[in-house]
Amino acid sequence: MPKVSKELEKAILSLPSKDKDKLLMKLVAKSELLIQQLTFQLLEDESDLKQKREEIKNSILKVSKMYHDTAGWMMMDMRDLNGRITNHVKVTKDKYGEVELTLFLLNTFFDNQITHLEHYTGKTDTISLYIAKRTEFVLNKLPKLHEDYYVEFERDMNKLLERVHRYCPAYYARQMNLPKSWEY
Repeated sequence: MPKVSKELEKAILSLPSKDKDKLLMKLVAKSELLIQQLTFQLLEDESDLKQKREEIKNSILKVSKMYHDTAGWMMMDMRDLNGRITNHVKVTKDKYGEVELTLFLLNTFFDNQITHLEHYTGKTDTISLYIAKRTEFVLNKLPKLHEDYYVEFERDMNKLLERVHRYCPAYYARQMNLPKSWEY
């Protein structure tokens, strides 16, 4: 990002209010992410946050129940859904939702696509690594939340860890030293 010189900053700040407003609107219109962030901050509240999480959960559930020819196609869908989670966090700064939705994503695909995740093969290598890394990601995010939330995630986290060590990601789980259970 280019740095604004002190002279330019001073000149911009001395512009009439009407000109600054026009300039601001032009700049805001150039960034979709900024528009989403401002919409959330200025026009929405906590109830909208819960609704946004539910929309993502519904998408995860819908896609996880779809037929996937291969583990590769399934992983592409999982990455797409994870991108929605990432965008949600960029817009809302929802750290709780990031953990909740990522756990939901991984556990839901285990629930609905176990045939692709049951055994480690050459065809499941990439998705095995992906799931192990996403599991590690959640384990690293949990300590950043307030400890009062831990009880809400303990069951789902332990369910995921049991699956990661039992099914195709087990090789990578051992390699990455992922715990077999999580306690706070």
